[in-house]
Amino acid sequence: MADVFEITGKDLLGRIGKLYTPHGVVETPTVMPVINPNLMLIEPGELSRYGAQMLITNSYIIYKSERWHDAAVKQGLHSMLGFDGPIMTDSGAFQLSIYGSVEVTNEEIVSFQRDIGSDIGVPLDIPTPPDVSLERAKEELEVTFSRLSAARKHAGDMLLAGPVQGSTYPELREEAARKVYEIGFDVYPLGAVVPLMEAYRYRELVDVIVRSKMGLGPDAPVHLFGAGHPMMLALAVALGCDLFDSAAYALYAKDGRYLTVDGTYHLGSLQHLPCDCPVCTSHTAKELMEMDEKARARLLAEHNLYVTFAELRLIKQSIIDGDLMELVERRCRSHPKMLSGLKRLMDYSAYIEKFDPATKSAFFYLGPESCRRPEVIRHNSLLDNLEVRGSVLITTDRHADSTGFDEVFYVKAPFGVYPEALSETYPIGQSETVDTLEAEARDATLQNIAHFIESHKDAAFTFAYTQEWECPLISDISKHAKTIKL
Repeated sequence: MADVFEITGKDLLGRIGKLYTPHGVVETPTVMPVINPNLMLIEPGELSRYGAQMLITNSYIIYKSERWHDAAVKQGLHSMLGFDGPIMTDSGAFQLSIYGSVEVTNEEIVSFQRDIGSDIGVPLDIPTPPDVSLERAKEELEVTFSRLSAARKHAGDMLLAGPVQGSTYPELREEAARKVYEIGFDVYPLGAVVPLMEAYRYRELVDVIVRSKMGLGPDAPVHLFGAGHPMMLALAVALGCDLFDSAAYALYAKDGRYLTVDGTYHLGSLQHLPCDCPVCTSHTAKELMEMDEKARARLLAEHNLYVTFAELRLIKQSIIDGDLMELVERRCRSHPKMLSGLKRLMDYSAYIEKFDPATKSAFFYLGPESCRRPEVIRHNSLLDNLEVRGSVLITTDRHADSTGFDEVFYVKAPFGVYPEALSETYPIGQSETVDTLEAEARDATLQNIAHFIESHKDAAFTFAYTQEWECPLISDISKHAKTIKL
């Protein structure tokens, strides 16, 4: 793998990076607008004004076109499209997944991408769809491995992507990612995930992404193929995806659909435009509906691009500020299926904690899922290292009488216990929770307290709690500590 990716900022598994290409440096995370030379709603040369740094187009469409093939070879891809920034090209694997075959070999399409000057080319992998048999997934993965290895011989100086396949088998995705990383590529796309996103199967999408990340090295730039809706970008970035591609900006626009970070509206159902981009501040919903189809589609595509890149800027600022998880939680509560993805993300908190920065600006409790954040896991893991002996008081009341105790620990939801020495440090000192203790936060906190007590058997514990903490879990704590209701 060439040294083409530099990480400059991190939060959770998300990062801000620099991707070095022959046509310039791209700051990630970013979305590559998809360009179909036959159906260009917005000219490629105009896309930078909306925030696009890099484009992606389909080399197979160009290869098969009488109009575009020779032009691409003679002029070069960038001149043909009128875009002087980096361009990635797909290989025709999408057409392979739709039609079952393509009229080109792996070697031919990789060589063609190299010859037309693509910055990043993609071999002709096998995009195994979700829910197929394990046997089929393994067989097609072996074909992909063979084609990826062969592609290296034909890429020349072109950067090369190594797609990770494996259908909806998490173990197979991880195994595939490990092997592809060992072969060595410049970018690592996660393939055949569009059906999961189209069916709102975000829980399984989280499995695909995280298990693939587990097989890849931490320095690997990851491309989530076919993902570009602003609603799910924060979640995908938090899981470690760096590049996205979107045809939705144009396809949705032609269908009269209006993208937002909370979902998709049909323009005909809107009386007001909930956005402050140049399109939405210059037109009303009624004016857009009264335009001819082509003009309306153009303006909707512009809006869709504006809202997409605005979300990416917010995501990057959230990484810098260390509050990406708060953004993810807010976004994932916009749809029940997105919320299922957030819950699944929390199942991987122990893994994410290994890469998550130890200190941040603040911790905001936004709901039950906050109880399982990596910061909570890290806090309790570090407490296991404390040597605790003698008579110990754990209390939910900062003003409780601690006379006669050797040590005192206080309680903060959802973390559990903490010593006075950590009261001003992150995350205890920089965390905000709701004024009224929620049952989920209470129970998670009591479970963390019980774990702390059981992990320090050399101490004699007393747990003094106020009325709001009363629940059946107190009886579990009483098995290992004296309990006092204040």
